[in-house]
Amino acid sequence: MKKLIVYISAICFIIDQLSKALLDHFLELNQSIDIIPSFFRITYVRNDGAAWSLFSGNQIFLIIMSFFALYMIYTYFIKNKVLNKLELWSYGLLLGGIFGNLIDRLIRGYVTDFFDFTIFNYHFPVFNIADICIVIGVFLTIISLWKGDKNGNN
Repeated sequence: MKKLIVYISAICFIIDQLSKALLDHFLELNQSIDIIPSFFRITYVRNDGAAWSLFSGNQIFLIIMSFFALYMIYTYFIKNKVLNKLELWSYGLLLGGIFGNLIDRLIRGYVTDFFDFTIFNYHFPVFNIADICIVIGVFLTIISLWKGDKNGNN
């Protein structure tokens, strides 16, 4: 059953890396394509930080934190546990997303981002598929932990 985590992670990782390779091939750095004017663009940017460019220029720290997160997720949430489907999906998405951005940092020294939204005149930070996987994975993990706690489980 835990093989599902590997499959989900691999699919997230492949889609993330493929999307970044296509973007790199077809767009120039900082080039933007309007999809929905004044709302959604595909914009090719390089982020050497984390979300909102936090820790910008601190690649070593971000790489160490990625490895730490992978270790913690495996050790405390996956290893020696019987997991339900929600947990399998949440950890698969988390691991795939973390690996996607980690590989970017290790190989390129930055993360490629491209989903670019402006919502109610707020220009949201540009993000990628790995980021989406991480956010959904965290959300599902919170739901899973909350459901387990409600049912008296840990």
